[in-house]
Amino acid sequence: MEVIPSIDLKGGRCVRLYQGDYAKETVFSDDPLGVAQRWESLGAPRLHVVDLDGAAAGEPRHLTTIIRMASTLRIPIQVGGGIRRMETIEHYAKAGVQRVVLGTAAVENPDLVKEACRVFGEAIILGVDARDGFVAVRGWKDKTSVLAVDLVQQMEALGARRFIYTDVARDGTLTEPNFHAISELVAKARSPIIASGGVTSIDHLITLRRLGVEGAIIGRALYTGDILLEKALAALREKALGL
Repeated sequence: MEVIPSIDLKGGRCVRLYQGDYAKETVFSDDPLGVAQRWESLGAPRLHVVDLDGAAAGEPRHLTTIIRMASTLRIPIQVGGGIRRMETIEHYAKAGVQRVVLGTAAVENPDLVKEACRVFGEAIILGVDARDGFVAVRGWKDKTSVLAVDLVQQMEALGARRFIYTDVARDGTLTEPNFHAISELVAKARSPIIASGGVTSIDHLITLRRLGVEGAIIGRALYTGDILLEKALAALREKALGL
């Protein structure tokens, strides 16, 4: 299971939100590239980068910063936030971004998802962000009537091959992941699931690994020191080796 540090961009800075609320942000750094290089130096296998301003606006707002990350880092990055056109996906792909995350588009423009999956294959990830089991879109601001489990199955039918599941109510809270919802999703999906939201301890990571997720995205807990990346990676390696 991959441990994937998250870098959330807002106003040119590295921030974390509380439960997806744009008014409740904590700034952790004015140097997102420096933060990315730090996680790389500590052994991160990849980075998860979110353009929060882009998610709210419906189009990327941190292209320059993200492209610089893609060209500077040796590890792959996956990027989400405001990606709602094929041209944007193509731009990121040409810049060296390995995976592009589609979220709002999954609900509002399934034709785009179908075409993107046809053209880019496994470079496309579907971001399923949920509040109380229902999908939230447009930077988590709008709650829909679509169940997360149903959306995953609909998107698999369109060719999606990988999903990120985020429980918005747990995100940035330093509580714990929604293990029940994640377990249900892993059981019903045919595709790999990456879990996000509420991961606060190495024990949480071990539980997620046992549930069968492909990866776990960690945000606030890394920035506060509740989880030390190098120790988390070592603990999972030991578990994999049966030590």
